[in-house]
Amino acid sequence: MEVINYFSYNSVVILSFFFISLFALILNYITKGKSNITLFSSYRSNMLNPITYVRLFTHIFGHANWGHFMNNFLYILLIGPMVEEKYGSINLIIMILVTAGVTGIINSLFSKKRILGASGIVFMLIILSSFVNIESGKIPITLILICIFYVVNEIIQGIFKKDDVSHMGHLIGAVCGFIFGYFIF
Repeated sequence: MEVINYFSYNSVVILSFFFISLFALILNYITKGKSNITLFSSYRSNMLNPITYVRLFTHIFGHANWGHFMNNFLYILLIGPMVEEKYGSINLIIMILVTAGVTGIINSLFSKKRILGASGIVFMLIILSSFVNIESGKIPITLILICIFYVVNEIIQGIFKKDDVSHMGHLIGAVCGFIFGYFIF
């Protein structure tokens, strides 16, 4: 039991998000994709079905496969603890839920695609991370560079590349991150 004393659950929200998503991924493999369709994807469906509203938020836990999960959580585990320390756990939970909800609602209203994954949260965290060391009245150059590299790339990819990636979800995450960073700072 002494080995446990050497570990610290240092970022409660981010680590909990990781473990819930890992559980969802394992469940997806066990159910051969049915759990993702039922619980961990957001898509246009019957508005009288209560699970439709749950999926607006739970889609961030679902991932198509290990590669999809790993790509999102490499960024989340790298950036998330710093953002959680800066803004606090409660604020981060609120930001994650708002970003998930807005992404789910906009996708349901304007797209027929099924979305899943934490990519929108990744983009929110990327933008928020550039606000961590902001000085009053000054625009961080890192924010400008992040917008150029990530946001402009997503716009270009969304227009010209036809794939299963929710570029709209990425952009919504980036916009939410910018709004949270600007107004919470």
